[in-house]
Amino acid sequence: MSILEELKRFLIRGNVVDMAVGFIFGAAFGTLVQSLVKNIVMPPVGMLLGKVDFSNLFIALDGNRYETIAELDKAGAPAIKLGVFINDTISFLILGTVMFVIVKTYNKLREQENAAPAEPTEKVCGECAMKIPVAAKKCPYCGNSDV
Repeated sequence: MSILEELKRFLIRGNVVDMAVGFIFGAAFGTLVQSLVKNIVMPPVGMLLGKVDFSNLFIALDGNRYETIAELDKAGAPAIKLGVFINDTISFLILGTVMFVIVKTYNKLREQENAAPAEPTEKVCGECAMKIPVAAKKCPYCGNSDV
């Protein structure tokens, strides 16, 4: 078998396609969570903490003072970007929580799907075809004692 044929078989298998779809969906979801944190969660948090804009919270390491992170980046100065780290940490926590809930729900659904079928509680009488309890020794409908 040639390498191209092996590659084709590998790529067509369902789990590779599922993994690719999951990766693309995960990247899009990560972008959505980052936007949620940056644009929805952090502004009120910054407001509550004294009108702090976390995206511009940094410590310049070159000894100069910069008003915004854009000025810092334009100067190419090294810095500890605390605000970016805080935003990324919150994004990670939200994404981790959502992924936990998704995986937990998925596992619960798989458990239900793979669960052993419940033991039957009824059986059918061979004489009258009525459903009777499994423990019955005699059919209450027809009196058959060979159940």
